[in-house]
Amino acid sequence: MVFRRIVGWYEKYERLVSSVSLVGGFVFDAIFLKRVDLFIENFWIVVHLSMAAVGIIGLNIVEKRRTQSAEGQQSKSRWHFWLIIWTQFAFGGLLAAFLVFYFRSTTFLVNWPFIFILAVAFAANEIFKKHYVRLSFQISLFFLSVYAFAIFLVPILMHRIGADVFVISGAASLFVLGLFLAGLRFIARERFVQSRKILWFSIAGIVLVVNFLYFANLIPPIPISLKDAGIYHSVLKNSAGGYTATEENQTWLGIFKQYEDFNDFSNAPVYAYTAIFSPTNFGVSVIHDWQYYDETKKQWISVSKIRLPIVGGRDGGYRTYSKKSGIFPGLWRVDVKTIGGQLIGRLKFNVIESSAQPALSEVRLE
Repeated sequence: MVFRRIVGWYEKYERLVSSVSLVGGFVFDAIFLKRVDLFIENFWIVVHLSMAAVGIIGLNIVEKRRTQSAEGQQSKSRWHFWLIIWTQFAFGGLLAAFLVFYFRSTTFLVNWPFIFILAVAFAANEIFKKHYVRLSFQISLFFLSVYAFAIFLVPILMHRIGADVFVISGAASLFVLGLFLAGLRFIARERFVQSRKILWFSIAGIVLVVNFLYFANLIPPIPISLKDAGIYHSVLKNSAGGYTATEENQTWLGIFKQYEDFNDFSNAPVYAYTAIFSPTNFGVSVIHDWQYYDETKKQWISVSKIRLPIVGGRDGGYRTYSKKSGIFPGLWRVDVKTIGGQLIGRLKFNVIESSAQPALSEVRLE
């Protein structure tokens, strides 16, 4: 009787409960998940992966019993209800965490395809609850979650990033999935055999898409992320190890501009400042790629690539800057990239030739 009341209440308010859980879970992760390299954050993900694995195994045991015995129908209705909620909660927590971590590590206009895939999976976990009965749906979400986790966990463990590290991440994901599928096949052999073709197709599709996005530089360079950045008239490091800069006084309308105005008074250098987070003991360098837009060719032209080493571990990111002299009027940008070409961030500004020095103010860069 109590179970039926719970099911009835849930079915009546299912859409509201799912919506609140969707938004609430994402907000919770955005607030409390701080650094991608901390033990507690990764332990949180491991716990949710384990919960998802237990849920998938439980669902398949229930389905196996249902097909073997008519008496299993009643137990199936109860266990199936709770296992669906359990598994959905686990995947919701996982995908929300991945969205938070990957979004923090990206320039959305460039790396949106992979973020979009995670967002679709996040929404599908809430919308297509009935599809949890399908083994292919369960395994696709599980493998995508394991893969997304390995993409940043393996670099953290190896203290570097690169194509070889990414390939190792993929191999580790397939190894974990292989072990899980071996156990699942032992538990529910008939269901596994029935879904085998679509299962391999789904796994292969995920591997191909993720690899294409990585080598097309469309996956965020996680675990590296841009914490702060700006274009300044000067940047100085003080005796205390902090940084101060001078910037133009901008009106509130400046927040709506795609390109920040930079008034060039005396052909002085332009400074590009960045604070880039990387995990502790993480050896990596970044590139400041200075580019201008050629109005004749209708394309961006790279004029200077400056390599800057960074040191990991600081919450606010490792602070560094580059400067460029001989800047002429027009649209400019500084692409902040990894050595492999993955985009960490982008600074865009419009150089305007000025006959008078613009009003400047001094700011501290924390």
